[in-house]
Amino acid sequence: MRIIGKVTALENRPTTIDEFYFWTPPERILDPFDVVVVEHLKGSKTYGVIEEINHITDTPGYMGAFISNDFGEVDTTAPTRRIGMNYIKASVVKNTKAIYTPVQDGSQVRLANNEEVSEALGLANVQNALPCGYIQMYSKNKSEQVLLPVNFNGKFLIGPEGAHLNISGISGLAAKTSYAMFLLKGIQHRMSQVGDDKPFGDESVAFVVLNVKGRDLLTLDKRPDSGQFTEADAKRYKELGIEPNPFDNVKYFFPYEQDDFSNTYAQKDYVDELIEEKKGFRYKYSFDKDLDSLDLLFANIEDSTGTMESACHYIQSRQGGFARIRNWDELENEISEYGKANSGRTDKDITVQSWRKFKRIISKSLKNSMFGNRVVSERSEIRLSSALEQIKANEVFVVDIAKLDENLQSFVFGDVIRTIYDLKLGQLTDNEENIPSRIIVFIDELNKYAGSDLPKNSPILRQIIDISERGRSLGIVLFSAEQFKSAIHERVKGNCSTHAYGRTNTIEVSKKDYSYIPKVYKNMMIRLTQGEYIVQNPVFTSPLHIRFPRPIYFQEK
Repeated sequence: MRIIGKVTALENRPTTIDEFYFWTPPERILDPFDVVVVEHLKGSKTYGVIEEINHITDTPGYMGAFISNDFGEVDTTAPTRRIGMNYIKASVVKNTKAIYTPVQDGSQVRLANNEEVSEALGLANVQNALPCGYIQMYSKNKSEQVLLPVNFNGKFLIGPEGAHLNISGISGLAAKTSYAMFLLKGIQHRMSQVGDDKPFGDESVAFVVLNVKGRDLLTLDKRPDSGQFTEADAKRYKELGIEPNPFDNVKYFFPYEQDDFSNTYAQKDYVDELIEEKKGFRYKYSFDKDLDSLDLLFANIEDSTGTMESACHYIQSRQGGFARIRNWDELENEISEYGKANSGRTDKDITVQSWRKFKRIISKSLKNSMFGNRVVSERSEIRLSSALEQIKANEVFVVDIAKLDENLQSFVFGDVIRTIYDLKLGQLTDNEENIPSRIIVFIDELNKYAGSDLPKNSPILRQIIDISERGRSLGIVLFSAEQFKSAIHERVKGNCSTHAYGRTNTIEVSKKDYSYIPKVYKNMMIRLTQGEYIVQNPVFTSPLHIRFPRPIYFQEK
């Protein structure tokens, strides 16, 4: 590859084992994250990743520049042409022979080829390969351009060595959902392969996707329109080792409703079509089997004294008058009785005022039609927990919660997480052989369920923290997204092995979550476009600036 400059070691800016500086001609175009190569001692190569690009001249100060232009005449050409140059700071990422003596002054610096970029960034011979995206370098000159597929080592993405992915970025501009779906599609494709091409041998994976916005994820198995997906996009998927087809084995679960479609944004005809094809179901919560999930309705309620938790336990253990109730209506009526001043009950541990608060919180939720007394399977009605217990390898379950209020969204999400947790612990079935080795759960707007400002006693928060800390050993993997990473609970984001940063703002990158990220990367985060991410993973030698192709499923306009 072409020589582009030479290393310069100054008295006040020496080369070190961590970084070096080099000059380039003013016309040379480079970008942050580009990889450069310096030939070093004993035939080794030192690789550097560009962090800063600067331009200087021999002008001693701004006053001199002003005076030399006829005291500020903007249309005047200075009589003396200033000598100028570009100098660049590069961070050392690797030496091919582990020689970390600083590179020497005057050493030639050149562009890297595909193999050298791959070696420098730790992308060569990746084991258990799962698609991450692709790197594009030196893009301003096609003859020098490097285009390189990037793969995760799957064991550091979905376990057991590391697990959990967090994606952050501004809504709409960061394309968080699109990137998550690209990753899930790549995982499904690779894990469905047979023979030596299968990254994890006989191990399997299934997916549970929570649809939280409109109809975003209700068409994962539908082909995109021609305007949404082009031949160039299909070519890019093939280069990344993914067949350009929508998701396979998708099932959709919609909250039950009584023909008024108050619980989903999906069109009635579309839901009916899915039900007829045995790919769509309406989920309900029955009293006899789902009473134990009642505490999930209080996930976002501050309960510093523990009275709401005590009331839930009192009901779920069928104490007092709750021993005889048989449905949701009777439950609500009995709670009302406990909220009366002269109820005549002998148990006074929970005050009347607490029961009244309890009633106010659950009344609106229990009036939703998805809380039913019977589940009629002949009408494609189903308990969500029962469906999740039967999830098979390579299946994608899409659970629609977009139109539910925030309290019910938390309830359903909590039920999904709790069921998967119990399933992987072997508490729901004796036939453990049919349970997928790994179950990946994707949820957007994670701040609603694992935010740093949520009550510490939230049962959902406790469950998510437990999964983030123990999930990789159990085979439960959380893929999550939110606008601001700084708003997420420390223990949740701290246990994510992979972080993807999309377009964000200056206020966000000033938070302590970004304090360990070099300045150049933070500056790039503010300028990223759709389809671009900065990705961190334990296997990569430095954060990577990757791109990914457009989604391969139909998206509502």
